[in-house]
Amino acid sequence: MDTLIFEIGLAVALVSMVGLLSAKLRFSVIPFYILVGMVVGPHAPHFGIIDLRFIESATFIDFMGRLGVLFLLFYLGLEFSIGRLIKSGKSIVVGGSFYVVINFLSGLLLGWMMGFPFKETMVICGIMTSSSTAIVAKVLVDLKRTANPETEIIMGMIMFDDLFIAFHISLLSGIVLSGATSWTGVLLTCLTALVFILLFIIVGRKVMPWVDKALDIRSSELFLLLVIASLFLVSGLSESLHVAEAIGALLIGLVLAESVHAKRIEQLVVPFRDLFGAIFFFSFGLSIDPTTLGGAVTVAVVGVLLTIIGNIVSGFFAGRASGISTKSSANIGFTLVSRGEFSIIMANIGKEGDLQPVLQSFAVLYVLILAVLGPLLTKESKRIYGLFQKATSWVRTRE
Repeated sequence: MDTLIFEIGLAVALVSMVGLLSAKLRFSVIPFYILVGMVVGPHAPHFGIIDLRFIESATFIDFMGRLGVLFLLFYLGLEFSIGRLIKSGKSIVVGGSFYVVINFLSGLLLGWMMGFPFKETMVICGIMTSSSTAIVAKVLVDLKRTANPETEIIMGMIMFDDLFIAFHISLLSGIVLSGATSWTGVLLTCLTALVFILLFIIVGRKVMPWVDKALDIRSSELFLLLVIASLFLVSGLSESLHVAEAIGALLIGLVLAESVHAKRIEQLVVPFRDLFGAIFFFSFGLSIDPTTLGGAVTVAVVGVLLTIIGNIVSGFFAGRASGISTKSSANIGFTLVSRGEFSIIMANIGKEGDLQPVLQSFAVLYVLILAVLGPLLTKESKRIYGLFQKATSWVRTRE
């Protein structure tokens, strides 16, 4: 009996149920998607047609997860646009630089402390440097902090971080996925990636008038087909040049964000982003055997502590450099603690490159812990800052 369609339906039903649960709890949905994927999978029971192992559909679910990455990065490009990145100015460069440098150094420190090889350490640096745009944006809206003085700095830092992650994914593609074994080969691959990215952006902006004309179609069906074709072709071309397919998706998104049809593209793409994005996290959970997570507990806990400390420090420096209060600076650090989609993408690069399996387990625990702690720390940032002030006042009084 062919159960492929039934298994796909079962997977979507499970994702939907945990999505409803997270909505009722008013919490980030990402850890729920990963957890339900971990609960089922090859080790799960099966009862006749109800087969929670997802054996027959595993390949298809994995492919849908890859589509999820493409649509997530494509939508991110549509949201930012090249013009917006250029205009964001000081908040991106100053705050983002503090954030990226401190968190990247935390990744290097963790890799050194745990004795990981160079390639694994580079993946860990990417995992620890990439904040979750989705979780941060949702938390800011839910807590009604979009008008706060620090919010513009937070968004600028996220945008800078996303740009860095795009570069880092390209770098990892050269180091981990290209098969290059010498520094010369790695540098050549990375240079090829950089040239491709720059040329694509430059040419993309030049041909935008012709793109706008080509997309001037009344039929939603044909319009969507052209957009999806562009997304897949550019992503596939990127992969053939040893640039991660996700970067190709980001690039075509950045270019099309300059189009007069950008809003129409966003509206049509959102359902695909939500559906395949959810399956992406679910498929990542499916690839994890919960019994193997124990070996990554120490690495994950140390990584979480380094991330929280690093974010508080980077938030303080970024806030002070922008002239806002210490209290608002503390909000920056706590808000940016959450990790999610990009950390998982980094871990998948390590998996594709046949690096140590502990990277997958580390990414799961690290993301789960910070996806839960991040919103909590943000919500209680005022109380935490108040307790810190009382503690420092008590110390000064004792002295």
